[in-house]
Parts: sequence; C-alpha cells; structure tokens
Amino acid sequence: MPKVKSKSLFAIILLLGAAGFIASFFLGSSGVSLKEFLALLQGQASAAQETIFLNLRLPRALLAYIVGAALSVAGCSLQGVFKNPMADPFVLGISSGAALGATIAMAAGLGITAIGIGGTTFFAFVFALMAILAVYSLSRIRGKVSTFSLLLSGIALSSLLSAIIYIIMLINRDKMEHIIMWNMGSVAGATWEKFFIVLPVIIFCSVALMFYAKPMNILLHGDEISQSLGVDSHKVRRNMIILTSLLAAAAVSVSGIIGFVGLMIPHLLRMIIGPDNRKLLPLSFFAGGAYLLIADTIAKMIVPLTEIPVGIITAIFGVPFFIYLLRRGRKAGI
Repeated sequence: MPKVKSKSLFAIILLLGAAGFIASFFLGSSGVSLKEFLALLQGQASAAQETIFLNLRLPRALLAYIVGAALSVAGCSLQGVFKNPMADPFVLGISSGAALGATIAMAAGLGITAIGIGGTTFFAFVFALMAILAVYSLSRIRGKVSTFSLLLSGIALSSLLSAIIYIIMLINRDKMEHIIMWNMGSVAGATWEKFFIVLPVIIFCSVALMFYAKPMNILLHGDEISQSLGVDSHKVRRNMIILTSLLAAAAVSVSGIIGFVGLMIPHLLRMIIGPDNRKLLPLSFFAGGAYLLIADTIAKMIVPLTEIPVGIITAIFGVPFFIYLLRRGRKAGI
C-alpha cells in the first residue's frame, strides 16, 4: 500500500471527527434539527432542546471521542511494546481485567458514588494492571515474549475473567442487567462528571506514552540494539504497560468493554503511513476518537427506537479485521 503523508492523513482524520460530532448531534431518536440547533446557538431554544443537546448529546459525543482515543493509543502502544500487530487492550486481557474489577465493585455496591464512578474506576484500574502483568508473565519463555504465546495467554485469561464475571452476575441477579449493559460497552450513560474525571487521566497517559515514541522505534530493532543505544528495554516496557493499563482502565471504567478499537485503528494507520510511532501515536488518538464517535452514532440509528451498545458495532467491524490479521500473519509465517 502506498504511503500517505501524515499531514494529509491528519487533516482527513480531523474532518472525519468533525463529521462524527455533527452526525452525533443531529442523528438519533432524540436528535436536534438544524433549525433547533441554530435556535440553540442564538439562545432561543426550548428548555427540552437545551437539555438534550447540552446534557445528553454533547457529553456523550465528547466521552465517546476520548474513550476511542484512549483505546486506540493503548492499542498502538501495546503493538509497539510487544511488536505484535494483534495486540490491543481487549485481546491481551486489559479490558476483561478492568471489567472484572468494575463488576466486583458494582456487585459490592462500591461503584456508586456522588459522581457515578469512584470505586468502579479504582477496581477497574487495579484489575486491568493485574491482568496485563499476568499475560506478560505467562508469555515469557526463557526471558522472551513470543507473539504466539502472548496471543494465547491474553485470550485464555480473558476467557477466565469472563467466566468469573458470569459467576458474579448469577450470584447477584438483582444487579445482572446493569452489569450486562456495562460489559456490552456503551457511552449512553455519559455525563459531564464522568467526562471530566477521566479526561485528565486519558490526556496525561496519552501524552506520556507519546514521549516513548522514539524508544518504541528503537525497540523494534531488538533488545540488544536497544541496549547498545542506551535504551533500557525492560524499563520502557514496564512503564508503558503501567501507563497503558491506566489508560485502558480509565476508558473502560466509563464505557464498559469496547473491543477492537485498539486493534483496528493503529494497524490501519501503520499500513498507511508506516511504523514510525512518533506519527502513529498522535494519529491514533484522533483517529480512534473519530472512529468510536461514528460507531456510536451508527449504534443509535441502526435499529429504530432502540440503541445497540457501541461495543457490538465495533465487534462487528473488528472481528473480520482480526481474522484478516490472523490470515495475513499466517501467510507471512508469523
């Protein structure tokens, strides 16, 4: 595939993001018409329309954007750390770990605070960190991490954690519906409080990971060359795993499990502009945000009078792409 200039691609991604915001405002069961939107800008809208736009549509669109950005940056970082194009928070167990933590918090009544998260966020982060550390440890064979063992370890751990979640749901039947909806992945419950709580975490972790772009590029050449160039590969991987776990946990804590965003977006960008993480990480942030925002708009429209969780939409697009990566890797002998 011919490479595209990063500036041109960045402009296209920004336009898609803008189109996604516009579509999210005007499309859906409680959409705002152009006339009503203009009235809102002029301060002449009704109280109902102001509520729909300012307290429902706008925070939902912004939350979808930053969650998508977080998952995409997390996926891009993991793919660089493990040198594995199939790595993402969902495949490697981070999302499942966060989901288990959040499920435990909700079942124990620890996730309900004055701002709607709190205990859920804390438990999601702790279990996400434990999950990725477990996957990384299980994948180490004689001090090295193989692509095959990494993938199998992540899938196996995700299955185990999902089984535990189902057990907790059966024991807590009165909270089953809430847990199921959370695990299906959705930003329908977006509020300004949730947005402003996770925004600093997502921005900090995303920017911090971008500072590791150059070391990530060096890691692509192997640990021996990295050490000779003064890059402590073990320290870089450890720090990036911690940042990625916090980033994914923050996103999952307010949206539930939304898979394959971190798998598709970074890999597509890598196919278009190449492997330079100095370009990939910033582009992944904006492209992931635009993608999830558009997917959430589709989720609101695909079935009349019913909202499909956005996690289902991303899975519908993501599973075929995952199969494509597996077949492509098999042909390349990976």
